[in-house]
Amino acid sequence: MSSVPLGREVTELDRRIVVALQQDGRASWTSIAEFAGASVSTVTRRGQQLLAEGVVRVGIVPTLGSEGHVETFFVRINCTPGSQLSVAEKLIESPYVRFVTLVTGKFDIFAEVVIPGDSATYAHVLTELQAIPGVERWRSDLMMHNYKVSFDWGRQLYDAHADATSDPSGYMPAPNTCDPTHFDEADRAIVRELRENGRASFLSIGAKLDMNESSVRRRYERMKNAGCLTTVTMVPASALGMSAETLLMLRVEPSRIAAVAQTLAQHVSVRFLAAALDENSLYCEIILPSTESLHDFMTGTIAHLKGVRGWNASMELVFMKRGFIETPWWRAQVAAGVPVAAKR
Repeated sequence: MSSVPLGREVTELDRRIVVALQQDGRASWTSIAEFAGASVSTVTRRGQQLLAEGVVRVGIVPTLGSEGHVETFFVRINCTPGSQLSVAEKLIESPYVRFVTLVTGKFDIFAEVVIPGDSATYAHVLTELQAIPGVERWRSDLMMHNYKVSFDWGRQLYDAHADATSDPSGYMPAPNTCDPTHFDEADRAIVRELRENGRASFLSIGAKLDMNESSVRRRYERMKNAGCLTTVTMVPASALGMSAETLLMLRVEPSRIAAVAQTLAQHVSVRFLAAALDENSLYCEIILPSTESLHDFMTGTIAHLKGVRGWNASMELVFMKRGFIETPWWRAQVAAGVPVAAKR
């Protein structure tokens, strides 16, 4: 919940550019300028500066499960005093870890681990990660179903209808229609380039991979239309004036899990929502402007949901990896004074 150390103030125009990129990471500067209400030249210059400074990062990765069956585990970790950062760095290095954040509360680190293969693979990967020096206690929960994964939470700043009720099915992840046969080596090479820079031009990718621009474009469009690609637009919440990033573990009556999830998924402030195997739980990540707005959401929305028995909650101090992509600002954010000492 520390502000991100930037070389200059993040302006209202900057925020509008970021929100537009959250909704479409490869949107043209012309369409972003239309949303931002500024000239194309100004928006292009400011947008490229935001990307170069690491205030926002756009990456494109294979849709989860598009290259074969995977299982996802949500992990809560306690560390020996003073080892939180070194443990987090090791988690970031793992290709199996999709998400890492430092948190307040009973635990020090939350992470999401995605593992392909069968149960033998699960045991191997989890035990290897548990052996990271500094890990004192490790609790992992199997995620049974994802109800929502989104990156456009910033639109709550500008969309007057962002929290209006609507068809819950519009907030559920699209069915995964992709499978490993949709990728060949050329496709994977293109995705590797887009993972590092989701706004890279097809011309620049083609030049790097010795392919022509039209071929790169055609392959990208085919993968996108088949549901094989996910665009990840990352920005620190503080850059948009948000200060309440919270992870909730909701305890829900078994018969009400789906209904509660469908209701929560309608709120743009809910970024992630999944059902866990243990304790009839829903894991929910909420991003809101302030502690007061978080209080209003907890007491005015969640507390009134039929079937919710209670919750545990942790505030996110700084997230270090999301969508398998390391955030470009977390090291500077920690250096600026995010508290990481033992909280127990």
